[in-house]
Amino acid sequence: MSIDIETARRVAKLARIRVEEDALPALAAEFNAIMGFIEQLGEVDVTGVEPMTSVTPMRLKRRADVVTDGDRQAAVLANAPDAREGFFAVPKVVE
Repeated sequence: MSIDIETARRVAKLARIRVEEDALPALAAEFNAIMGFIEQLGEVDVTGVEPMTSVTPMRLKRRADVVTDGDRQAAVLANAPDAREGFFAVPKVVE
C-alpha cells in the first residue's frame, strides 16, 4: 500500500494536525516507511507462538468474583448536583 500526498493531507486533517504544504511529501514518505515496516511484520511466521500480555512472563491479577448486595444508591447520589426519584437529573440537551 502506498500513501500519496492527498492521503497524507487527509490523515493530518483527521488527526487535527496542521501540516504545511511543503511538509506533506515528507509526511507521506514517513507513512510509507511505517506501512512498509507493518508489511514486514506480516511476513513473520508466528505459528505456535502464544500471545503475550507483557514482555516478562506474568499472570494477570484477578479479583474474586463475589456477588454483593449493592444497595449504595443513596451514597452514590449524595454528591450529585441534582438527583430526582433515585436518579441523576441532567438538563435536556435534545429537543
